[in-house]
Amino acid sequence: MAVLEQIKQRYSVRKYEAHAVEPEKLEAVLEAARLAPSARNVQEWRFVVVQDEAMRAKLVDAAYGQKFVGEAPVVIVCCATNTDYVMRCGQAAHPIDIAIAMEHMALQAVQEGLGTCWIGSFYPEQIRALLNIPDDIAVVEILTLGYPADTAPEKKRVPLSDIVSHETWTF
Repeated sequence: MAVLEQIKQRYSVRKYEAHAVEPEKLEAVLEAARLAPSARNVQEWRFVVVQDEAMRAKLVDAAYGQKFVGEAPVVIVCCATNTDYVMRCGQAAHPIDIAIAMEHMALQAVQEGLGTCWIGSFYPEQIRALLNIPDDIAVVEILTLGYPADTAPEKKRVPLSDIVSHETWTF
């Protein structure tokens, strides 16, 4: 499948089938994250993979009661070991690096017939306590993973001409 086709098929899955993700598919998704670029090649990402049903149920409360977090057969908590580096452009590197790795996972998931959802609505300290994540590690995002039990909604995107200008700002 071409990358653009994967991008077109990818959507935020909020309803998952109950069956487990095969280990080789999970490994392929995680390998996609490992291969992602990072600022200065720091590779500060760390991923806590949660498959235990009881622990996933506890993560629901830590994710503002979003029930599908517990229903997804895999929850990947995306963390950063280094939060100090600020790129010359003024942006902190770790959230960008984590985002790149997560989208690599999301696109590989599509290739594997799986779906994902980025979760930014959660209590980091609750996640930290549940998963024994040290205080010096940033809990950045959560990614649910599994077989979609819903269908992709129609994507509503503005036209390319509304978001791209050439050579100078012309908006």
